[in-house]
Order: sequence, then structure tokens, then C-alpha cells
Amino acid sequence: MPGEHRFHEDSLNETGSLLDQLECRACCAQTDPGSPVGVCPTCGQALMATYDLQRLDARVWLRELSGRPPSLWKYRELLPVGSTASIVTLGEPITPVIELGAVAGADGVELSLKDDGGLPTGSFKARGMAVAVSRARELGLKELFVPSAGNAGVALAAYGARAGLRVRVYLPESTPAPMKAAARSFGAVLRTLPGTLREVGQAARREGARGGGFDMSTLREPYRLEGKKTMGLEIFEQLGPDHLPDAIVYPTGGGTGLVGMFKALSELKALGLLERPPRLVAVQPEGCAPVVRALRDGSARAEPWESPSTIAPGLLVPAPFASERILEAVRETRGGGVTVTDLEIEAAVQDLARRHGVSSSPEAAATYAALPQLVREHLLRPGERVLLYNTGSGVPFLGLRRESALA
Repeated sequence: MPGEHRFHEDSLNETGSLLDQLECRACCAQTDPGSPVGVCPTCGQALMATYDLQRLDARVWLRELSGRPPSLWKYRELLPVGSTASIVTLGEPITPVIELGAVAGADGVELSLKDDGGLPTGSFKARGMAVAVSRARELGLKELFVPSAGNAGVALAAYGARAGLRVRVYLPESTPAPMKAAARSFGAVLRTLPGTLREVGQAARREGARGGGFDMSTLREPYRLEGKKTMGLEIFEQLGPDHLPDAIVYPTGGGTGLVGMFKALSELKALGLLERPPRLVAVQPEGCAPVVRALRDGSARAEPWESPSTIAPGLLVPAPFASERILEAVRETRGGGVTVTDLEIEAAVQDLARRHGVSSSPEAAATYAALPQLVREHLLRPGERVLLYNTGSGVPFLGLRRESALA
């Protein structure tokens, strides 16, 4: 491929980012990324960053990655931050891929798990917020807010503190107490409100419209997605194109992780580095499964889930924004989706800890709980390599009673 672009370590205040435009997949409008922008100004849907991939010598770039510091920022050409001085980091490491061995109900499936529990603030939300807060700082924003089920709010509070920005975090009243305490500890202004993330998000945006601040909600700004994209880039680099999993099983709430991995895989394919991406498989709790229902019904978008409930706060998203992009990620990779019960999630948290030594949040444990059903429904098959994504540590949930999480 054309090789005009090469990053040099001594480039003064330049990351080598190839950021080009912000593009709306719904109406095809393009927006200049040089100013702060949330959703598409034309149709109100999600914007996605595009890159001038023709300027990157992909084979050379791939070789150079191995010599760079082991951080998500090693993929800087495909990230949106242009100035090294704008980067806000808490030392985000490359997270490990762990072999799991045999699991009951998934006989013959070669299982591994990518563990993001060791990221700063304890979850994969650090990826998105590291990049989004860095870009917000670069664009001159001073105040940020986010409605969150917990982990995203904690991550924004931490990265906002690191960047010297003001942060407001809106959480459902049912959010685990350790997450509320963590957000406060980083200096964020905390608002707890009744209802699910949907109602909290609506209230946050109403208050944000009155009181200022930039909305960092899932897919309502374009750069958290770019941080989540590094999940796919890491998996590709760690395992190599010849040893990628046949399927990646992912816990799905707001869906940014699925969309981000699909975006990474699509960019790698455009660069000529990947022929066929892994199938992306969504797992949701049976008490809140708008994406899985849309997949099974063949719907173009996920309709709001009535009376949502689950013990997994991050999966309690009854109406994910830009659900069309989530469904696209699953369908374009020939994936699928299933639901699991709260009891199955609880058992999976314990099994991951006691059998495999993995500390898993209820959200992430849903993928492990889904394995027998995925095999029964032939979404996974014996002989295949399958990667489960552990999106966060289970530490904030230790000692919590099931009924309190459902309150």
C-alpha cells in the first residue's frame, strides 16, 4: 500500500494521527472534526471518525507496533488526538489474553478471555475515556458530563481530574455504592437519580442544556468509540491474523464495545491486514435484551425494552442510542446474540473466580454464562477458537446482595 506516512518518535508535539473527517453512517453527512461536536448536526445520529488510511504503510506500521510502549496509545495513527501534549493517560496497559481451558457446556471449544479488569479505574471504560478526554482537552473543552451505570462515570471522573477538567456524573440511585464513592473521590460532581440509565440520561441532557458542559454519553460524541476501538486492535496484534478467534463474545449494554471492535476490524481490512473478521456475538440479560430481540426479529433498530431489570448495572440499557450501528456490527460479521438469566450470571461470576482465578463484573460474566446456550444454538461450534471479553473487574460488586442490585 502507499507509504507516504511514517511516524517518528522525535516528531515535535505530533502523534501522527491520520484523523480526516467525522462521518454519519445514517445520512452520510461529513463534519469537520476541528471543533467540538456531538451527534450529527444533520440528522442527530452517531458520528464516526474516519482516517486517511491511504497515507499509512500498513505492513511497516504493523512491524513498528512491537517496538512501541505497551499502551493503547501505540495505535496513535488510528486515534483522533493530534498533539502529544493533549494526551491524558493513567498508564493504560495492553491487557492480557488468558486461556481458560475446558468449560462445562462448551465441550471442544477452544476458549480464551481478554481481561480489561486491570485497566485504570477497573474496566474497559478507561479506553474510551482516555481518548475522549484527551480529544476534549485538545479541542479546548473545560467541562464534561456523562450519564452512566457506574464504570463510565468513574472513568470520566478520573481522566477529567487528570486533565484538570470539571466533571459531572449522573448515576441511577441503584448504582453500587463503591462506584458512587469512586466518582466522588476523583472530584466529580455527582448526581444520583431514580430510574434506569435511559431516564438518567434524559435528565442529564436536560440539565446539561441548561448548565453547560459537553455530553460524553455513549455514541453521542465520536471519540469514546475510538478508544473502544483499541480492543479490536489489541486482539489483532496480540493473536495475529492467522490466530484470531472465530468469534468474540461480548456483553452488550450501550453497545459501544461491539461497534468499536467492528470499526477496528473494518479499518484493518481496509488496510489489507485482515481478510475475514471474527464473528461478534452479543450477550444480554433476559430482563433487558433490546439488541438480542432486534437480532432475532430482524429489526432495523432496537426498540425500548419495557420494565427492564438485571443484576448487571452496565447491561441495564433499555434503549441503546444508535442501535443500528450495534446491529450492523453483529450482522456484518455473521454473528448473533443470546440472553442469560440473572441466576446464570451470578453462577458465572463465582465459576470464573473459583475455577479460573478471574475477577469478573456481572456484565462480563454474562458471556461465560452464555456458553452452553451459544453451543446449543450453533452460534459456537466445537473446534472453534472463541474469545470472551471481560470488560471489568468484579471488585466493586463484592459483598453486594442480589436484591439490592435489583432495587
